[in-house]
Amino acid sequence: MSGEPVLVEIADGVACVTINRPQAFNALDLECAQRLAEVANRCSCDAKVRAVVLTGAGAKAFCAGGDVAAFAADPATVDWYLKEITGHLNLAVSRFAAMDAPVIAAVNGIAAGAGLSLVAGCDLAIAADSARFTSAYTQIGLSPDGGSTYFLSRLIGPRRAMDLYLNNPVLDAAQALEWGILNRVVPAAELMAEVGALAARLAAGPTRAYGGVKKLMAMASNDTLDSQMARESRQIAELSRTADGIEGVAAFAAKRKPAFTGR
Repeated sequence: MSGEPVLVEIADGVACVTINRPQAFNALDLECAQRLAEVANRCSCDAKVRAVVLTGAGAKAFCAGGDVAAFAADPATVDWYLKEITGHLNLAVSRFAAMDAPVIAAVNGIAAGAGLSLVAGCDLAIAADSARFTSAYTQIGLSPDGGSTYFLSRLIGPRRAMDLYLNNPVLDAAQALEWGILNRVVPAAELMAEVGALAARLAAGPTRAYGGVKKLMAMASNDTLDSQMARESRQIAELSRTADGIEGVAAFAAKRKPAFTGR
């Protein structure tokens, strides 16, 4: 496999993004975080990308978080290093969250620290039955990053999120599903086929409508009911004038399957 720390392959509207440091359990060092931000930025600007799959190389880890060995290399500059690495990680998370295309986490192994943040920040998450999940930040005397406190508190509620951060339990895939971190758990051997089928289905869908859903959901807990309903009204009206909005309504009226183009 290529020596690039993050790989991207785009085919049939699906971008498969792979964190490629299996020898380090796909932990993020500065180069890896920078490359992840570049790839996320590229995907967000490419109209051909209508779904994204985010996964890790190898069978052991999705992403084990930050590369703690790199943190320990120079205690005198570790604060600078962490600001640099989290800046790139934050950009990647922000680009994936803001893009119209749905982002699916294919969790093939351990998701810890920033790896858990990446799972939580994806729109959908499917895990192998062998996957494990933990926060682990306070275990090394640090606090969460990568949007973890934003996304996890919304997914699982503040009580469970606080339990993850303070007590650092290791959840198996079934527990992560029950807590609301995951959408689905499948046998490890079936993970990429399952995620691939879902990504292909989404890539053939109304991409801008998916983007509208993502924007509305991001604002849902931050505003009043009346403000959110006004935002919904504007969004649905705007989408009704897109090519896919027009096609979808026409196909429904004609009782045929719509042919969406992502526009």
